[in-house]
Parts: sequence; structure tokens; C-alpha cells
Amino acid sequence: MKPLLVTLGDPNGLGPELACRLFGLGGSGSLPLVPLILVGPEAALEMHARLLGIAPFWTRIEDPARVSGEEPGIFLFEPIGLEGLRLDMGQATPQGGKGAGYSLEAACKLIRSGVADGVVTLPLHKAMLQEAGFNFPGHTEFLARFAGLRDEDVCMHLCGSKLRVSLVTTHPPLREVPDLISRERIKRCLALTVDFVRKLGVKTPVAVCGLNPHAGESGKIGHEDLEIVAPAVEDARKAGLNVVGPLPADTLFYRAAKGEFSAVLAMYHDQGLPPLKLMHFSRAVNVTLGLPFVRTSVDHGTGFDITGKGVADTGSFEEALTLAARLIEF
Repeated sequence: MKPLLVTLGDPNGLGPELACRLFGLGGSGSLPLVPLILVGPEAALEMHARLLGIAPFWTRIEDPARVSGEEPGIFLFEPIGLEGLRLDMGQATPQGGKGAGYSLEAACKLIRSGVADGVVTLPLHKAMLQEAGFNFPGHTEFLARFAGLRDEDVCMHLCGSKLRVSLVTTHPPLREVPDLISRERIKRCLALTVDFVRKLGVKTPVAVCGLNPHAGESGKIGHEDLEIVAPAVEDARKAGLNVVGPLPADTLFYRAAKGEFSAVLAMYHDQGLPPLKLMHFSRAVNVTLGLPFVRTSVDHGTGFDITGKGVADTGSFEEALTLAARLIEF
């Protein structure tokens, strides 16, 4: 297996700390035995290693292509342009956005050159990414466009042990959501989600949330479920996909958590993710479906308010590493 890349995300946030705690304090015994190449500013790792009182656990490299898949270890690649980057631990700054953007860009180039087939991304701050000149809403859109895809060609998915949720839309303002939901977009997300749960070996149907309360109640509460969502689900069923819906979101997640459904396709971010995070906070994994390479991520943000305090849970990071290695094998 080729090395697995790990971007450190915003160097002022939790990313470098999580890497130091997981790898430097000996908590990585259950992780996949593949080389890991951390991508980001070395100074951020050094800062947290000092705080934790640990020695550097990484080997700095200048050419990631020379890391063999037969040599398990933890390596650090610092992209050009991050030397002397100003760090302000726990603060949202454009310099942090620059560190995250340069690291993600470098990881994309390494994948394009064949060095790696997958990347695990630690959290970045979307506003600071944009302040640093990277005109992307976040990781998902950045990676899609790098791969030559449209935003609508990929699907954001959060995977827990019991509840799995895909999103038709990711981070638009709520007032824009109804206009962004289309028949084709729902069908694309369903196809990607069904393929993903099949790889996990889960065979129950994928269920689709209605956009409106009570899934529109036969058109009495909004027209979208009757005119867009239901026809998309029927199209998917005719194409041979094991899907059901639209179903009222207020009861659907309870049924999914009990095992009736393999995954849920939600219409928007705050419809789908609160139930998942209630059940799997700090253990869920963010997966971008539809990319020509594997990308997983933690299920949380930069955590500036707790960075450096040693209280953040490394569980989601561990799960993201394990799932990425598993998916690369397919």
C-alpha cells in the first residue's frame, strides 16, 4: 500500500495537537500499519510536542516520493512557502488559512503524481482559508475542483458505527437550500451513498429525508418533496438502487439508528448532522464520496478554544485513519 497523507489543517487549531497526542504519546497501536506522511508546517508540530513534553516522533522528508509503502513510519513534509509561518495558537488568522491551504494543495499534487491514493484531512477554518486567497467554501469543494469535478459531482458523508448520513447540500445559507435541491443531485448522492454502504457490507436500504416537515404532507407543506425528492427516489429505485423515501426527518433518524436503514440522505447540513453528532460525536468520520481518490476527515472543526489544553478527543482522527486505509483497499 502507498503512504497515506495527513494534512495538518489550520496550524493554529487542533490538527497538529491531535497528531502529536495520537502519534507522540503512544496511542496509535491500533492504527493501520502504513507509512503516514504529515503535510504542514513543522513548527506547529514542534510547538505542541514541547507543550506535551515529547520528543519529535516524525522524520522530516524533502521528497515524499521516496517513502516506500513497505516502510511503516511517520514522516513530515513541509510544503514550500510555509517556512517561518507565523503561528498564533488558538487564534483564527489568515496565516493559519495559508498553512491549511498550502498543505491541502501540496497533498493534492502528491496524489496527482501518484505518491498516494488517499488523504486524511485535519480541520481548517473556512473563513481564514478564504482570507488567505483560497476561494473555496471548504475541503469538499477544494478537493472536487482539484479532481476536475463540479461541486455537485461529490457528496459529503458522515459515517458513524450506527448512523451514516449523506448531504444533498453542504454549507449554503439555509434560505438557499430549496433552490439547490435538484432531482439529478439527489440521484447522484443516492448512487454514491449506496455504493459506499455496499463497500462497508451493509445491505439495508438508504432512506431519504423529506425537505419539509412531514416530508411535505402530500404537497400541503411545500411542493419540493412531491415534485423533486419523490421523483428522484423513484428514478433511483428504477435504476436498481435500494432506497426509500422521502420520509419525515423527525422519525427517520430514530429508525436508522435502530438499524432499519444503512444510511440517511439528508437535504441540508443541520438536518442531517445534529442526530449523527448526538450519537457519534468524536467518533464519526467525514468522507467525500465521488472523488477518484480516498478522502476522510475528522467530524469536528478547528477547536481554537480548546487548542493546547489537552482535552480534545482523538477518536475521530483515529477512525478517519482506519477508514481511509480500509477504503483504499477497494
